[in-house]
Amino acid sequence: MRTPLDSFPGAADPSANSSVRADVAVIGGGVVGHGIAWEVQRSGRSVVVIDDAPGTGASWAAAGMLAPVSELHYQEEDLLELMLDSASRWPAFAARVAAATGEDCGYLTTSTLAVGADAADRRALMDLRTVQQANGLAVEPLTVREARKREPLLSPAIACAMDTPSDHQVDPRRLVLALRLALAGAAQGNPELSVAGAVQGFAVPGRAAGLLWEGPTVAGVSLSGGGTVLAAETVVANGLQAGALGGLPDGLELPLRPVHGDILRLAVPGHLRPLVTSTVRGLVHGVPVYIVPRQDSTVVIGATQREDALSDAVSAGGVYQLLRDAQALVPAVAELELLESTARARPGTPDNAPLLGRVQVASGPDATSAGHVPGLIIATGFFRHGVLLTPAAAAICTGLLDGKADPRWAPFSPDRFSRPVTAGTSPHIKETA
Repeated sequence: MRTPLDSFPGAADPSANSSVRADVAVIGGGVVGHGIAWEVQRSGRSVVVIDDAPGTGASWAAAGMLAPVSELHYQEEDLLELMLDSASRWPAFAARVAAATGEDCGYLTTSTLAVGADAADRRALMDLRTVQQANGLAVEPLTVREARKREPLLSPAIACAMDTPSDHQVDPRRLVLALRLALAGAAQGNPELSVAGAVQGFAVPGRAAGLLWEGPTVAGVSLSGGGTVLAAETVVANGLQAGALGGLPDGLELPLRPVHGDILRLAVPGHLRPLVTSTVRGLVHGVPVYIVPRQDSTVVIGATQREDALSDAVSAGGVYQLLRDAQALVPAVAELELLESTARARPGTPDNAPLLGRVQVASGPDATSAGHVPGLIIATGFFRHGVLLTPAAAAICTGLLDGKADPRWAPFSPDRFSRPVTAGTSPHIKETA
């Protein structure tokens, strides 16, 4: 299986005793980590991305739906504001990536169709529409005839369809590669942004073991192979692995849980192209399924959700469920060629919202005047919304580096599930000085 790293030149293992130094170290090479790193670099800071297998985690399996409206859930109003903010940033974000690299990251502004298979599904979608409208979101009912005029291969037996014009999509695999090319291009074109000892001036292909400390300040990252990355600021953005990182501040709990999902990629034969032109998000007897068209004449079908899985093994029952339900909405799915079945775990939190921001410290004689752990930002726990929230997360983290905290995002504080975090060095890892 090829990954974004396979397509990128110059990857090599860091030497056991090597050390690199950058303004900012980003732990985690998924869409979120790369997006943050790129915005940090655009702000004029040198940056490294630490990951031994970039782009191969949850980002590799993500469908890339940018769907703040469709993804609205009850009692998640704070998260909705963040999703809408990030969705509004996507056009400019995608345009900047394209301008920097000449690469198309698969950003498409075609609308999303929400489809119900039976009467109960119709009621559920109408109930959700009531909540969506109460939050000022646009969702317009279509007749089945109108929906099938737009998407002729939709089943004539569907019970309802609704148009969600502001929900779009991007291809996460292409996006990761484009962001890596953008980071490399800027580093190679500007000596001040290029990090000596890093691959292509920005990549550290190792695994983060723990945080390094100098007094009360996080000063970088130790690597499992023995090397180090020294940095004035460190961003922890490595998904599920964030909670197991050594040297986290005393008292900080990152309660991340793995939520596995199966996802399929299928080729559309010539006589069926395009299978659909819009993303189709459906309910089939109460079970969600989606079909996302790609520009290369493939479609992505997902995604199951299970919280009892311990590995990235694909579930046979999950594959059956996805194909069965997708065919209920678009019967021609039965004629597609199955190219790939993948399972990955998304990092969930107790309230399904991200852990994003600085870590506040308890008051006391050792607390810093800043009120937070210096040199540390957390950006993980994005669950279903990592791709959608990438531009907002990148802007928020860059703002924090500039000393600008937006009070709107206080509900996502990374220490909201923690006992009071104490100032000072972590006892779990040796200081660098």
